[in-house]
Amino acid sequence: MDLESVPGVGAKTAEALSQLDDPERALETGDVAALARAPGISEGRAARIARGAIRRRHGDHGDFLATDRAREIYRDAIALLKARTVTDDAAARLETLYPSATESRIREVRSFTGAAIERDPDPAILEALAGVEPLSVPGDVRVRDRCLATSDAERYAEAKEAIPEVSVEVVEDTRQVAELARSYATVVVLDEQFAGVDIEGDVRVEPDALERPEEVVPERPLAFFAANREPLRAAVAVHRAADLDPPCGLDTLESALETLDEDGRPRGDDELNRLATAVDDLDAAVSTAESVANDHLREAIEERDVTIEGTDLLSLVERGAGVDSLLSRELADEYDAAIAAAREHLIDTLQLQDTEAIARRAFPDEPTYPVEHIEDVVARLREELTTARDRRAARLKRELAGNLADLRADAEALVDAALELDMELAVARFAADFDCTLPAIGDVAAPDGSQADENAGAPTTGVAIEGGRSPLLDVPFGEVEPIDYHVDGVALLSGVNSGGKTSTLDLIALVVVLAHMGLPVPADAARVGRIDEFHYYAKTQGTLDAGAFETTLREFGDLVTGVAADRETLVLVDELESITEPGASANIMAGILEALEQRGATAVFVSHLAGEIRDVAATEIAVDGIEAVGLEDGELIVDRSPVKGKLARSTPELIVEKLAEDGDGFYERLLEKFEE
Repeated sequence: MDLESVPGVGAKTAEALSQLDDPERALETGDVAALARAPGISEGRAARIARGAIRRRHGDHGDFLATDRAREIYRDAIALLKARTVTDDAAARLETLYPSATESRIREVRSFTGAAIERDPDPAILEALAGVEPLSVPGDVRVRDRCLATSDAERYAEAKEAIPEVSVEVVEDTRQVAELARSYATVVVLDEQFAGVDIEGDVRVEPDALERPEEVVPERPLAFFAANREPLRAAVAVHRAADLDPPCGLDTLESALETLDEDGRPRGDDELNRLATAVDDLDAAVSTAESVANDHLREAIEERDVTIEGTDLLSLVERGAGVDSLLSRELADEYDAAIAAAREHLIDTLQLQDTEAIARRAFPDEPTYPVEHIEDVVARLREELTTARDRRAARLKRELAGNLADLRADAEALVDAALELDMELAVARFAADFDCTLPAIGDVAAPDGSQADENAGAPTTGVAIEGGRSPLLDVPFGEVEPIDYHVDGVALLSGVNSGGKTSTLDLIALVVVLAHMGLPVPADAARVGRIDEFHYYAKTQGTLDAGAFETTLREFGDLVTGVAADRETLVLVDELESITEPGASANIMAGILEALEQRGATAVFVSHLAGEIRDVAATEIAVDGIEAVGLEDGELIVDRSPVKGKLARSTPELIVEKLAEDGDGFYERLLEKFEE
């Protein structure tokens, strides 16, 4: 894939993405977390790149949301979904969902949604998901006890790129290889020409080593699995709780993780533990063994009276003998016993097996007091134990790395499936929390690929909502009154103050956006014509000055003239009359609605001037109304569902009507003014 062919990806971004292990896969799957690991790519930028890759794949121009308010509704919808994720990664993945006019994209997401809403967001699954996160790739693995060697410059560059964890050295002859063997514990020679050469040390001639990096640097897969132990264990728990079909044996993966500690070292091997403990405890064990011998001798000396004849003392002095000779002569047996006790203590404490002979030479046979270890022998013992430990660890590392390397792709798939499940469960929870249903949308096939009954007869234009409730209101969702409303063509929506006109527009907008995202909508049923462009204009705060008024008119002029005959357009406008004087506003809105109707657009204009607009319009414009059915304790009683073809009465008219019921002639005459 040409990375720069993705919308929004320039040369610098392409260079950053190329540093990922598999940027094509990340782009194809919309893996926002993986894309965000590229240098200099934030999570928000990664989401935009992922959306660009999806749009490219579907030939989607990405111009569905045409106004700021339309984009706000989309952000509100995404926020509701993200609030129902457990992991940050699933929240980031939801950013790849966007409203589209492209049938293939809508169908793709509807297929995902159809499966998602069948998911059961069991608390056990959600609890397990809390520990899942994208797998990290440790970047600080560095191995200093081995190196690669080659005489070929091209091979040198290849090795530096393939196995950056170890040093790569250039050699010209056997002598230089031998020098490396004295500096490194292991030298892996990549050139066949050195095969059969006898060099002291651990020198291996392996021309195919670059094809088996896990054998040269087993620390690489070990570090990867060590760094990701907890997310992998959590992903295993998710698969078990959700009864997902895993890409690998869960018991096999768990067993492999149990043999690895948090630092990437093999664990659970008794022999390695014995050798490691012996190396770590050697100095302390030697010191304690010295104490054992000296305590034994001290007790022996304290318990015996040693008598030396004068001639014997003179003889010892003449020979320059000291206490050692005295010990040899008088306490030879006790000294032997003391040394034997020291040796046995050292061997038993360190659980020595193959190095007992060296350990026995750590204390001198010739009597001396105080007893001290022989440093050269202890150093030799330390070297033997360390070598045995490292060889054992290296063998276990290679074996474990070989097993784990084969599991890496499955481990990544395991975590990816868990994160994908979190995304699905967010959709399922959204659908359950807001009593959602999958809407019929234009000519888009059902999730199973068929033209299902629910889509049969779905309008190619317009919106129809049955039992719709908006989750965007500042009241608990259970208290939201359901509404029914449908519109095809252009319509004016009238109604009393606080009767729900704006919330009706918001509900229409939310249903349209979610439907074109391929997601369920908060309604008992909904049918949406497939829309190419969605324009939503929020209520203007206060009358505009001349300059702002002109700008707004130009914006609507561009909208009207830009509506193409072959592009379905939905326009929602909330109280445009507030931009200028009422009389002028009615004329302006009538002209806009006439032009939109001529171009076949679907539009709903909320206005308190619906009657005036209808009267000045050159064509018949539908007027719907949200009716107030009365007053109770000073509060309006409203039927929130708009009534088709009904100009709703205003709040003042309702109040005057209530006052006129008392038979007061003034209020009756005042009421007649409303009826004229």
